[in-house]
Amino acid sequence: MTKRIAVFPGSFDPITKGHENVVRRAAAMFDEIIVAIGHNTTKQSMFELEQRKHWVKETFADLEQVRTEVYHGLTVDYCKQEGARFLLRGLRNSGDFEYERTIAHMNKALWPDLETILIFTDTAYVSVHSTVIREIIKNNGDVSEFVPAAVRF
Repeated sequence: MTKRIAVFPGSFDPITKGHENVVRRAAAMFDEIIVAIGHNTTKQSMFELEQRKHWVKETFADLEQVRTEVYHGLTVDYCKQEGARFLLRGLRNSGDFEYERTIAHMNKALWPDLETILIFTDTAYVSVHSTVIREIIKNNGDVSEFVPAAVRF
């Protein structure tokens, strides 16, 4: 039987409880989930790559089927390289859906064997967004209720 490998890509700047929620709920569906920290050419990261990688690893240290990696280039190419036929994405709202649908169709055109799996975050995390969390951090606010325990300032 073929190993079911999913890639959960993102910048994780920082990782949020919404990200964590999606991965933990998906863990039962896959033999392996790669939380893949990608380089987004349109974003300027607030946190260093090694810090983000550390936070992700710590967040999922209790899940043996989850590993953390860094990649560059197209996500679809990374999935091919890793033998991952599933791309895992989280949805908070209809805006996320429209964006993810467009990306899923493009990825399918680039590699027809890749299936995108969309998981709605639990209601408690619908408003949790890394951009807003970064803004709270910049203004010395407390983000502890929005980020996993591993993310501390």
